[in-house]
Amino acid sequence: MIDGGRGPVRWMVTGAGGALGTDLVARLTAPGDEGAPPGDSLVAVTRAELDVTDAAAVRAAVHGWVGETAGAGRPVLVNAAAYTAVDRAETDPEAGAAAWAANAEAPGLLAAACAEVGATMVHVSTDYVLGPLPGGARRPLEPDDPVAPAGVYARSKLAGEQAVRAALPDAHHVVRTAWVYGATGANFVRTMARLARERDTVDVVDDQHGSPTWSADLAAGLVALARSSAPAGTRHAAGGGATTWCGLARAVFEELGADPARVRPCDTASFPRPAPRPAWSVLSDVSWRAAGLEPLPPWREALGTAVAHHPELLLG
Repeated sequence: MIDGGRGPVRWMVTGAGGALGTDLVARLTAPGDEGAPPGDSLVAVTRAELDVTDAAAVRAAVHGWVGETAGAGRPVLVNAAAYTAVDRAETDPEAGAAAWAANAEAPGLLAAACAEVGATMVHVSTDYVLGPLPGGARRPLEPDDPVAPAGVYARSKLAGEQAVRAALPDAHHVVRTAWVYGATGANFVRTMARLARERDTVDVVDDQHGSPTWSADLAAGLVALARSSAPAGTRHAAGGGATTWCGLARAVFEELGADPARVRPCDTASFPRPAPRPAWSVLSDVSWRAAGLEPLPPWREALGTAVAHHPELLLG
């Protein structure tokens, strides 16, 4: 994916220790054409280094970042920090409060600080905020489709979007994505690879549809968006095409050289979870293309690329 050219950028990445944050840092420090051009600078902070729910700490960090890099280009903060334990947030009041603090309140704190220093903010959100289409229609979801978050996690993420837009009406990019997996941390791909070794067969939900997203592709897209001339707004970015969790699991088995028929389809009712999952999470790339950006690669191609570059994904 080609980044637009608008001069040097002063980058700040929050949540830099997570899967997406790690890929953002790698993208922005890579040598050659894949990385940031000469003149860019980067401040990356992990959860241990910056508590994004602490208003005073956030304000000090953002002001310090801009002040210390004055004159080094336009400031862009990419927020990859989030609470993503969706089931725990639903069943544990303390976890629910943590999800609200990280996903709803923290983006507002970061956006407010960005407004004070004149920075643009790129904020990562989720398909979970969207509701079903009228009449049960099945088409790729657009940014202006109805929102209907179900569950603590989903409501917290929508509140975070709203806080960012309110604080930075002309200097925000809210990017919704879906089904993200990365080279680091636990994820569905790793789990399926492990189960392929441990079990003869695996039952996987086949009535939830979405767009698997390789986090390195998403990171490249976020950087390209921030470097572009796209106006403020909400856009969708996810792997191209669509599948089900069962389809993704079978693709993982294929990458392992295992028989994909060992993955048996089942319905959501067979695996009840505390937090409701969207039945339809296929995200449209129309808003992304309209901004002059290259869409993310097709999900199946991306999985092959991910495994080729990070074979440890298949170690489980």
